[in-house]
Amino acid sequence: MPPRRFAALLGTALVPFAVAAQTSGTAESDPVRQAVWDTERAFAKTMADRDLVAFSKFLSSETVFQGGKAPLRGPDAVVAAWKKFFEGPQPPFSWEPDQVLVMTNGQLAMSSGPVRDPSGKLVARFNSVWRQEAPGVWRIVLDMGNDACECPKP
Repeated sequence: MPPRRFAALLGTALVPFAVAAQTSGTAESDPVRQAVWDTERAFAKTMADRDLVAFSKFLSSETVFQGGKAPLRGPDAVVAAWKKFFEGPQPPFSWEPDQVLVMTNGQLAMSSGPVRDPSGKLVARFNSVWRQEAPGVWRIVLDMGNDACECPKP
């Protein structure tokens, strides 16, 4: 599927997240939202720590990552493709959430934020969809990066 079409489909799929966030009154202090926020930060820390094994534990068995020519399906494919990013003493990029939206039922969430190169320059934005697979256990089911845009966030 072409990346633009995938992005459009992902955007359409995420509409319920925006609606849920607007209608549920989710606040910064919401414990479910905070749990996703903390999980995304812990996931990003695996890159800083150069820990591919820890990275893999955040991936759902049904995970799909889109960022290249074809989607990566399943944790084995994602780990194989991302292994190169964990080689060497310094991470080639870092990311952090600046937005977390949680569905009203608390089972799905989306995190989004900047991706920066080692100098701190904004190079992309990530969008990750998380699913609560057990109480307090969040794993990525969909992930997609987009080139950086100087556009303001909505």
